[in-house]
Amino acid sequence: MNRTIARFLLPFVLALMPASAGVSSGAAPKPLALTAAPARLVVPGSQHAAVRIRNPGAKRLVVDVAPAGFALDLRGRPRIVARRGVRSAAGWLTLRPTHFTLAPHAIAHLRVSVRVPRHAEPGDHDALVLLSARPLANAAVSVRLRLGVVVVVRAPGVVVRRLRLGRLRVTRRGGKRALELAVVNAGNVTERLLRVRTVVSRLPSRRRIAKVAAGARELRPRTRALLDFRLRTRAHGPAEARVLVPAAPGRPALRRAYRIRL
Repeated sequence: MNRTIARFLLPFVLALMPASAGVSSGAAPKPLALTAAPARLVVPGSQHAAVRIRNPGAKRLVVDVAPAGFALDLRGRPRIVARRGVRSAAGWLTLRPTHFTLAPHAIAHLRVSVRVPRHAEPGDHDALVLLSARPLANAAVSVRLRLGVVVVVRAPGVVVRRLRLGRLRVTRRGGKRALELAVVNAGNVTERLLRVRTVVSRLPSRRRIAKVAAGARELRPRTRALLDFRLRTRAHGPAEARVLVPAAPGRPALRRAYRIRL
């Protein structure tokens, strides 16, 4: 009986390696594998871009290409969403080719053309180029790979940077404590949150008891995120947490102090 195994790998801006599926560093080539570079395209307005598709595996592949909607959940996990949306650029993309075969170790080039509508809202709009690959020959077990390349289209107009820090609270997961910070992007461009950190001090002495950083994240326009700061201190009682979001090009640093109880 045929069995289909679907895999979806979605690299995003902070990934250091090209988009890939079915391959691992230092391992022998697998029968079914696919890579794409770059893993993220940033297209200013109505322009063209190219993606290099490679088959590092041992089997000839049939590849289907289609645009899709893209979003991140509150904790930064990627997901495919409906193509139509206020900030979706999926309908602006034309992809060529949309169907091709790729021999083992062969390379193909995908052309991504963007046409921004005349009355598009200024700022960043997201889409996904979704590649679905399967072996050319029928097999007893059918394996299908799905690989996503993120496309960020910046529509012309006034850029608005409006990042806000929301509530900070103490949470427990698996018996371990953490600080959970809500961050809101009320602007119209994607914000990169790098090296966001908090310093926790005991009250009323203000003696520092912890300094922790959150993982790097992206925050899409008009969305919110939850950042986690894992606490290793065993201290209890009233405390102050001072949060710092470092400055970025076009955006000043953000600072806020919170009173919490550990």
